[in-house]
Amino acid sequence: MEHRVAAADHLTHRVALRVALIVALLVPAAAVPGGASGSSGYTLDLAATRDYVSQTNLVQCVGASMQMMINMIAPRDDRSARTQLRLQDLARSLSGPRPDGFERQGASVRGWTAGLNHLGYGPYRLFGAASLDEALRAAARAIRMTGRPVGLLVWRGRHAWVMSGFQATADPAATDRFEVTGAYVLDPLYPHGSKTWGPSPRPGRAISVEQVGRQFVARGSGSSSSRWLTSGLAGKWVLVLPTDLPIARPALRLS
Repeated sequence: MEHRVAAADHLTHRVALRVALIVALLVPAAAVPGGASGSSGYTLDLAATRDYVSQTNLVQCVGASMQMMINMIAPRDDRSARTQLRLQDLARSLSGPRPDGFERQGASVRGWTAGLNHLGYGPYRLFGAASLDEALRAAARAIRMTGRPVGLLVWRGRHAWVMSGFQATADPAATDRFEVTGAYVLDPLYPHGSKTWGPSPRPGRAISVEQVGRQFVARGSGSSSSRWLTSGLAGKWVLVLPTDLPIARPALRLS
């Protein structure tokens, strides 16, 4: 994988955030770098400006989303089309066959999850929430506790977003009694959006829960794939969710 060296302040911010996450439960929320706590609540966003990439064609939303997530985790950004295609091909190879027997053009959420784990940026797992609020609470807690972004399966399973941060009524590391009031999301289709689902959120700006919910909706329970039914993800808000702390080993490079 070819990398571009990130700006020094970008790397410094990430190092400070990693240290802060290790001691998050030992210090007051207001003292945590990368987050802000006050009377209005708590805000955290992992993304820097150059982490964002656009998908290079209409089918590579998973590859682009993986690329953005890795940019937030790794010490250097790689925004190249070559890397995005390799990530897409990896996720597609790990997606399994389509249930209808046709050749898969894109990559599935399963390949997305497996690809991040294969490259050493996990552990990630698929998670299905029963409501939008539950999904956003799970995403916010995971971002806060792991320092890694979350994948959102939007448009009833047809598109991929990355959630890089959140606004909440309280720090998820300090209490379970919090509500998410906004989310920072990265849509690889920005600024084009969808005539059906609406405009793409602008990178770097938080949007309301209502705005998130217009495009991040439950996966159709009538899916032709029995895997959705047997996995318990049918009819759920589906996340690619980081778990635990980042794996303490070098990430693999694509070759």
